[in-house]
Amino acid sequence: MRFAILALCCACAPAQEIRRLDGSTLSFAEADEIAREVLRANAVTGAQLAVIDDGKTVWSRAFGLRRLTPNLPMETSTNIWAASITKSVFATYVLGLAARGEFNLDVPVAKQLIGPLQSFGPYIGKANSLVRDPRWLRVTPRMLMSHTSGLANFAAMEPDKRMHLHFAPGSSYRYSGEGLNLLQFLVEQKMGQPLEVLLQEAVFGPLGMTRTGMIYREEFAENVADRFGSDGQFLAQTKRFPARGAGSMATTIEDLCRYTEALLAGPVLPEIMKPVMRLRSLHQFPLQPNEPEGEEAKRVGLAYGAGWGLLTKTPFGPAFFKEGHGDGAQTYMICFTDRKTCMILLTNSDNGERAFQPLMERIFGNTVTPWEWEGYLFAR
Repeated sequence: MRFAILALCCACAPAQEIRRLDGSTLSFAEADEIAREVLRANAVTGAQLAVIDDGKTVWSRAFGLRRLTPNLPMETSTNIWAASITKSVFATYVLGLAARGEFNLDVPVAKQLIGPLQSFGPYIGKANSLVRDPRWLRVTPRMLMSHTSGLANFAAMEPDKRMHLHFAPGSSYRYSGEGLNLLQFLVEQKMGQPLEVLLQEAVFGPLGMTRTGMIYREEFAENVADRFGSDGQFLAQTKRFPARGAGSMATTIEDLCRYTEALLAGPVLPEIMKPVMRLRSLHQFPLQPNEPEGEEAKRVGLAYGAGWGLLTKTPFGPAFFKEGHGDGAQTYMICFTDRKTCMILLTNSDNGERAFQPLMERIFGNTVTPWEWEGYLFAR
């Protein structure tokens, strides 16, 4: 009887391999070796990587270092800056509010605010030009979430450091962190709580994401990733203040996998997959005047939805994705919804994005990400 039980348990043990997008398999040992090789070749200080298949995490690893002098290893529980993946997590929370009737995505922001935008502290002076533009009255939360509002990435990047609309709202695409921070301001007004409290109570707490926060917390201190430049130089500690919908979240690969598993099984997924704007440009940013259409965008049906980039036609089915760019924090994740399979990459190095394409292609079999549009093509 003991042998029979042992045989049964062995048969039920998790497979020690990754099923790639094309159906081929890769052993965990092979995936580990590829990751070490690619990260070393691209001088990535530290990384956390994971693959999800059929809605469940099958492979999760940490490589390299979270801190230098003294050298401390990166771990799958190390708190690491997710950068702009924050935007998609925040936007998905807003989609949930809308699904429950607690927030309206299509009523203009100006009509939902309790007063004129330029009268609020963060926007005094900064929004004066914006509110004088009659097109401002047409900007909706859905446009802010899909980067189709007409706002620049940040007002600080404008010549006069003020907010402006660069095209008719809803008519084109221009990546805008400013738009997500404006959405945050509206949501905080509506819900009566700061963003770090809202996401902790609605998302991080219920999902057991104990090492994730929109702002730094002291309990993260014993295991947090420092951030490093392209020459391996120290840039900063990962202590983000204040909460910003555009990019302040720090997390771990373990927590982000919990989140992604819940997302794949949750009711909001169909809303995530609805395109708001088809994208045709050769590059995501910086967009150039009269830039030609990109073949990549056409080939994969590139689009943007309410918070996530979308691939609407690939050999592996539709997908949603999000990248993050920050000083010493390069991150990327993509999920294919037909098989509920994903790969997530978090790094604490400016060299991280140099490793994205070889890691995705060799471990996950992802040959459809529009690498040139993303800015991830590098000489090898």
